[in-house]
Amino acid sequence: MDIDPIWEDVTAVAHRLRATGYVPSDHIVNVAFLADRLGKPVLCEGPAGVGKTELAKAIAEASGRRLIRLQCYEGLDEAKALYEWNYKKQLLRIQADQAEAHDWYEIEDSIFSEPFLLTRPLLEAIRSPEPVVLLVDEVDRVEIETEALLLEVLSDFQVSIPELGTIQAKSRPTVLLTSNNTRELSEALKRRCLYLFVDYPDIEREQEIIRSRVPDATEHLADQVSRIVRSIRSIDLKKPPSISEAIDWARTLMLLGVRDVDADTAKATLNVLLKYQTDIEKATKELDTSA
Repeated sequence: MDIDPIWEDVTAVAHRLRATGYVPSDHIVNVAFLADRLGKPVLCEGPAGVGKTELAKAIAEASGRRLIRLQCYEGLDEAKALYEWNYKKQLLRIQADQAEAHDWYEIEDSIFSEPFLLTRPLLEAIRSPEPVVLLVDEVDRVEIETEALLLEVLSDFQVSIPELGTIQAKSRPTVLLTSNNTRELSEALKRRCLYLFVDYPDIEREQEIIRSRVPDATEHLADQVSRIVRSIRSIDLKKPPSISEAIDWARTLMLLGVRDVDADTAKATLNVLLKYQTDIEKATKELDTSA
């Protein structure tokens, strides 16, 4: 299996990710470099909305590789993650061949062949002739049984199809798995990955992220937004504001012509940051107290 490194060195990781608009921490840079050179998947854990999925997108853009995404959810099975047979097409073929009195064994060999195979994200990543970035998003949402089917892929980058045999990747995909910690993942899965915990950024990094995504925002506005958002995240909320919501808030303030955020303006636009009324009420009290 070919291993085609993405990064020349650690410095190149930071430079090329920043060129996509993604502002990485030093820890993210180091793990991305090591995963690439060691050929290991990365398990990214952390709160929702801290940029785990965006990291995979940024790596794909920085490397010029196609991003293949498997969005995990409760009830995801092998047919949706790996492959399934096109039963409708198979049925039509059976009916046509039976009408011509073909032998059943000939029909069986025919319908379990490439033209009838529907590839899903995992198999698509393995069969790709070019290196790809495979994102297994929110892996903690699937059941233990579905998690187990990932082990063969992550261990040997291959898929076994009984009717066709074992298909092995021609080039090793870059794999990122994300988790919001809704359940504990198995040790077997973790053992196959490098671990990366992604938390909310510090004030300085969030300022840089905001200015990267909202170029017209002044340094003063980006500083105010990041400090207020950080203060709101410290409250016991049902859903703390994500980085993308902080960016949306900065864009909202720019559209409203706000250059200096006071308490009244912040309270009037809290619905951009927070999505539960109880959270808005708590944040309003916090802003009144700090005003």
